[in-house]
Amino acid sequence: MHALLPRTPHTRLLTVSLLMSAVLAACGGGSDTPAPAPAPAPVVEATPASLTLEKIGGYSTGQYKVSAAEIPAFDAASKRLFVVNALLGAVDVLDLSNPAAPVKINVLDATTVLAGASINSVAVHNGIVAVAIQAAVKTDNGRMALYRASDLTLLGSVAVGALPDMLTFTPDGNTVLVANEGEPSDDYQIDPEGSVSIIDVRNPAAPVERKATFTAFNGQEAALRAKGVRIYGPNPTAAKDLEPEYIAVSADGTTAWVTLQENNALAKVNIATATVTDILPLGYKDHGATGNEIDVSDTENGAINIRTWPGVYGMYQPDAMASYSVDGKTYLVTANEGDARAWGESDPLYWGNKTTSTPGDASKGFVEEFRVKHLINRNGWSGREYDDLPPQLKALGAGGLLDPVTFGYCGAVAGNPNGCRADNQLGRLNITWTMGYRTNPDGSPMMFTPAGVQSPTGDRLMYDKLYSYGARSFSIWDANGGLVWDSGAEIEKFLASPECMLGSTRNIPCATWFNSGHDKGGNLDGRSSAKGPEPEGVALGKIGNKTFAFIGLERMGGVLVYDITTPTAPKRVDYLNTRNEWATQPDATNLATVGDLGPEGLVFISAANSPNGKPLLVVGNEVSGSTSVLQLNLKY
Repeated sequence: MHALLPRTPHTRLLTVSLLMSAVLAACGGGSDTPAPAPAPAPVVEATPASLTLEKIGGYSTGQYKVSAAEIPAFDAASKRLFVVNALLGAVDVLDLSNPAAPVKINVLDATTVLAGASINSVAVHNGIVAVAIQAAVKTDNGRMALYRASDLTLLGSVAVGALPDMLTFTPDGNTVLVANEGEPSDDYQIDPEGSVSIIDVRNPAAPVERKATFTAFNGQEAALRAKGVRIYGPNPTAAKDLEPEYIAVSADGTTAWVTLQENNALAKVNIATATVTDILPLGYKDHGATGNEIDVSDTENGAINIRTWPGVYGMYQPDAMASYSVDGKTYLVTANEGDARAWGESDPLYWGNKTTSTPGDASKGFVEEFRVKHLINRNGWSGREYDDLPPQLKALGAGGLLDPVTFGYCGAVAGNPNGCRADNQLGRLNITWTMGYRTNPDGSPMMFTPAGVQSPTGDRLMYDKLYSYGARSFSIWDANGGLVWDSGAEIEKFLASPECMLGSTRNIPCATWFNSGHDKGGNLDGRSSAKGPEPEGVALGKIGNKTFAFIGLERMGGVLVYDITTPTAPKRVDYLNTRNEWATQPDATNLATVGDLGPEGLVFISAANSPNGKPLLVVGNEVSGSTSVLQLNLKY
């Protein structure tokens, strides 16, 4: 309801004028056509100077480390929050009428749509809830189902591709887009094609699916690799190797962009024609450049060592992505989490058996992650066999070397990496062995002797670049995948700074628990050799004339807020991490004390749609199994 205008002389004159107009209109007013009623003035939201996050409520499943709270979505009319609960394979339905005390009222059960199924993602638009349903066998086709938010009635469903991982509505609500990731089976014997389902949902009882596929890129694998797209699974076609992860849509609803996380690329999709029009490689982040520093070791006795590392490159590999418009141009915001392929790692047949001298079986999986110290051991890889040496790597040669020209700064010489292997240098960093070594013109590995001399009879690979997972940042890209801005080293540097504080009352120095893991206690620096704080989730919110980005840090935890109104010059606004206990190992018995762990999905709720009239941010925390409600306290 609109508030009454104050009774000033101006408003009294306005009231008299309006009454006279109404009388004239009723009497004809000199015209046979009644005057149209004046349109209500649009509500203009004030633009804040800044904001701070405050946790005002939440709901806990009490389940630890079983992904009991992942992706949230909100329906304003029913004031209901829909949260993916992977433990149940369902969606928890929460009453958010009182944001300070959400109450679970029901569950959306996917097994009524597809036997043995589970739900991976949820989205809401104008009272319609869409869910992405994974088949009991993940390599089989899944389904997308629609429900009415107010009474949870199942309205309809339709078949989609294998492993539907994320879905979203177009701005007009007429179409649902589903990212069908198409992950392989654990032994990599079955590898479904990735795709994007484009579903007309104007008649929810009978949704109609079209599929945007990657089959047109089959046969172009070499060209894609040359552009920088990672096509590298066992005997891959492009359509099988490309794995859609997350979708963002342009404001006019004509174009979608899809993150291809493992491939370090984006796909561009024409929604009207259901066609993938381009694959956009994202390139690599040079951690040898000033501004892109990282901490690469988890064994430095608690020391924080954020520095440049020439020859080390980060693959952006974004997970979540969101879009916004500035001056008619679309910009894409990505959380650059990083991800390695690791299939068959729990199968002993893949690694082999030392007791029986049975070699590892490459047909049982594919693991690409390896520590630098093991990759470049001057004695070769034989000491890792039957332990963590991928059989595909063993098939390439007997060991790896570091290019002394690039890596001389940490002691590498021909045939000997020396100090570069040290745990407090590059040794502990997780990288991919699949790229970075020198190749012949045909793409085959260029071989070197153990002394570092190039020779066709050699058995060593020569690495002159090392590629790590994720960029430890968030980025802003243009519509064609061009990098507009990246946060560089800012996230890790902020977490190491005196300015950064942890806890619901912001009283714990972040540096004390820098790069901790979300499922560990006493874990200072524990994630530095992997992907650092691991930005994974992103949501955008427009308040007045400003656009804010909310970035969830999966491992370190918490939410960073940036003002991204100017895409080329974002500014950090706030950071809230409600984990209160960092020294104690979390478990199911101490979740209430520890706090929220492992933010996965985020949703922004505008003040106009909020149950309490204040803008909110809802976060699904997969490790603590909790859904947190954060209020945005605006400053003017």
